[in-house]
Amino acid sequence: MSDGSSRRGTHCSLSRVRAHHVHIEHRFAKTPERIFAHLAEHENLAEVFGAKITRVRDGQDGQRNGIGSVRRLQIGPLPSFEETVTEFAPSTRIAYRITKGSPLRGHLGVMTFVPQDGGTSFVYDIRLASPIPGLALIVRTALTRSIVQALPKVERDA
Repeated sequence: MSDGSSRRGTHCSLSRVRAHHVHIEHRFAKTPERIFAHLAEHENLAEVFGAKITRVRDGQDGQRNGIGSVRRLQIGPLPSFEETVTEFAPSTRIAYRITKGSPLRGHLGVMTFVPQDGGTSFVYDIRLASPIPGLALIVRTALTRSIVQALPKVERDA
């Protein structure tokens, strides 16, 4: 086979990478404004993700944590990577993507905050995939555990 068909084969195998999903629903007693304000602050996500988090850049939409804001995450001895906020609707929704330095592909995280009986119905969805076999499944498992364990602290600190 020629080099061209060899490259096509590699491309096809990457396009079939299976996406994994984290889906967490949680009920907070505090209002969406308080929970959103806490989780929008990049530095407050360190415990949620089990990572060291450094702010790289403030948002470009007039909001410190808004659209275009970037955070760098360092998890243990692994190489750092960056996430960029792509949607920011105060007290309602935050979306972000990994934009630099990760073997994860198609990563999209979305947090939604809905008022419910004086508190907040919180839904956190994360889609991730990797061409490295097994990596996305390992990350999904670790992220789910870390997020669920951190939610009571978010309630206390918000």
